[in-house]
Amino acid sequence: MKIANYKMENCLKEIFTMRIFHQNRPSIYPFDPWKVVETEFKAAYNHRNEAIFSLGNGYMGLRGTFEEGLPAHVPSTPGTYINGIYETEPIIYGEYMARQPAEYQSMINITDWKGLKIFVDSEEFSMFSGTVDDYSRTLDLKEGILRRQLTWTSPKGRRVEIMFERFISHANQHLAFMRCSVLPLNFSGAVVLRSHVNGAVTNYHHLREPALEVVSTTMTNESGVLVSRTKNSKLAIGCAVTHQTSPATSIMGSASTKCLDFLARFEAVEGQTITMDKFIAVSSSRETPEEQLGNFVQRLVIRSSQHGYDRGRKSHVEFLGSYWDDTDVVIEGDVALQQGMRFNALQLLQSTGRDGKTNIAAKGLSGEYYEGHYFWDTETYIIPFFLYSQPSLVRKLLEYRYSILEPARQNAKRMRDQGALYAWRTINGHEASGNFLGSTVQYHINAAVAYAIHKYLEATEDYDFLVEMGAEILFETARCWAHRGAFLESRGGQYCINEVCGPDEYKPGVNNNCYTNYMAQFNLQLALEARDRLRNDYPEEYAKLVARLDLQEDEFALWQKCADRMYLPFDETLGIHPQDDSFLTKDPIDIDSIPPSEIPLVNNWHPLVIWRYQVIKQADVILLLFLLGDRFTLAEKKADFDYYEPKTTHDSSLSPAIYSIIAAELGYEEFAYNYFLQTVRLDLDDYNRNAWQGLHTACMAGSWMGVVNGFAGMRTFGGELSFKPFLPKQWKNYSFKIKFKGAQLNVRVEADHTSYSLIGGTSCSLMHFSQPVTLSAEQTSVVVTNHVSD
Repeated sequence: MKIANYKMENCLKEIFTMRIFHQNRPSIYPFDPWKVVETEFKAAYNHRNEAIFSLGNGYMGLRGTFEEGLPAHVPSTPGTYINGIYETEPIIYGEYMARQPAEYQSMINITDWKGLKIFVDSEEFSMFSGTVDDYSRTLDLKEGILRRQLTWTSPKGRRVEIMFERFISHANQHLAFMRCSVLPLNFSGAVVLRSHVNGAVTNYHHLREPALEVVSTTMTNESGVLVSRTKNSKLAIGCAVTHQTSPATSIMGSASTKCLDFLARFEAVEGQTITMDKFIAVSSSRETPEEQLGNFVQRLVIRSSQHGYDRGRKSHVEFLGSYWDDTDVVIEGDVALQQGMRFNALQLLQSTGRDGKTNIAAKGLSGEYYEGHYFWDTETYIIPFFLYSQPSLVRKLLEYRYSILEPARQNAKRMRDQGALYAWRTINGHEASGNFLGSTVQYHINAAVAYAIHKYLEATEDYDFLVEMGAEILFETARCWAHRGAFLESRGGQYCINEVCGPDEYKPGVNNNCYTNYMAQFNLQLALEARDRLRNDYPEEYAKLVARLDLQEDEFALWQKCADRMYLPFDETLGIHPQDDSFLTKDPIDIDSIPPSEIPLVNNWHPLVIWRYQVIKQADVILLLFLLGDRFTLAEKKADFDYYEPKTTHDSSLSPAIYSIIAAELGYEEFAYNYFLQTVRLDLDDYNRNAWQGLHTACMAGSWMGVVNGFAGMRTFGGELSFKPFLPKQWKNYSFKIKFKGAQLNVRVEADHTSYSLIGGTSCSLMHFSQPVTLSAEQTSVVVTNHVSD
């Protein structure tokens, strides 16, 4: 312990100086609490901005590419996506290994519907010709609308004000809207707007061949439909567009085998604005039968145009207004962090599926990297973000896990296990990674799913979900855990789980990963608790489930035995929880001596080099201290943090949020705040210089966790809501809302006190440090003093 404390006390300044002070980097975008604004277009930054200015509604996403397109020399990855729509290709292995996954799944770039070009007396508008003045591109975070405004002087001297506006509707997942306005400033003459729908699209990464084949194109004067189908996965996508103009003018449509084009010609008058509204409807064969797809999107887009652009925008903005009412975290005293929190919250909503068939990819709907795959990020980071503001959305994310339970059973069989083993990275439920040391070995994904079910039930008391879906997941994952390990005499007959990988991906194939064993035990206990609740409260449904799964009483007894005798590592000498059986005997290394050019290690060191050192990629034991925090003493948490923090490179963006939360609990306020800063503006300030690949959705959710679970100290252990808040010295105050067991609270933290207000429901009880607080209709608000002693 002396060594650990010495390290903490003497390396605090050095660690922050060398590894953390991202906040000293200059900001890329001006600070604004509700907007992200680009004030000057530079081609070199286009790639990054395509991700930052992406739009989506959980079903459909669009990168922030320009409507008129870009020259080939400008770095760009155009992308339009449907969540969960993918292509498959065979995985090619350098050498044969048995029982490896056979196919990749990759989210595909679908029909590009955003094309719109402007011609001013035959001169085509381009950001690279003539002169551009008064340029701005704004992502309105409150409204979820992207606007681009500029004044363009053509090479021949014609000046026009141009405005592009677009949004993807949150009120109807199938709809998107675009508006283009042109105002002649020094001439009257011909202006042509050309709208384009391109079916000849391809992915820019991962897939070896184009995925989509255009099946049909049809058009009328102002409307058209394009239907495509993937070659291998046989998923169909329908896209329909129609247009309206002001002043009204004729629109001439045409169709080729892969594209649709629409020309609107205006005799523009100086000082008078012309406008084209473009209405888009998109659907897939996942929710609409392929033979009905074209007619469905055509009817939908015509109805959308009949309602009009302004009505579509109004319903979209109203949806987001309701979202912000429940979700917004308000920070007084730091507009940069306020901007970052709201940017993150919007992007999470834009990328998260809400239909029970889809999830949220590691890069959301903002880029192709990670191939649109879903990871444990959802259960460990994204669900906590949504659970206390949008619980119905969380149920849909858990319904997705139930929908892929059968592929999880097949995955368990592939690994000679019983029950279900969820795939590490997937879209359709089957394992999509060809690197088992970075995927299948991470059995802890089962426990992440079980833990998320537990937290959902705890917060909502939605036991219908437990009966209909949750219990079956818990039972099948418990079956897997009970088969995966062994009672070893060398460990005194304790239940051990060998050859796994915990959250720290720099240590695959280890025995008794501490995180994994604790979480497996918790999963087993949850399954037994679910058995008891169903047996007592839902006996008929319980009997049917047990019969369908062929569950025997001796299986329940085995689960109990595994949980009771689970090996839970602890080193008495160091007073810490060893990350696994071998970690303490690996080669020591001072990670601050590693040249910055070699970080992240996964991109620069051979795996065998990484594996032999006491170096950690991301929070492992420290994550355990958060998720199951009621099982560890404060002294144990301090010892673990002091030991593992100097050994962690945070090469994963998932890591800093967890270290921030535990640092806050331990009273390491400077650590907590600086780690928090790594989460909140990771993409906005492009800390890792890779935002162009797509946004870091789990890290974004981690910024919310850093405020609510870290600075406010919120926990829900044992079903009891509790807070231990403090105010970072850099802020004036902060506030947020929480839904819990039918109540909604507003929590506002000041330097010396915290106020709790009941704004929904009839009553709520909580703990403020050691002080019980009860809110009801008779007393809807309470102000209590902040303190640090219990």
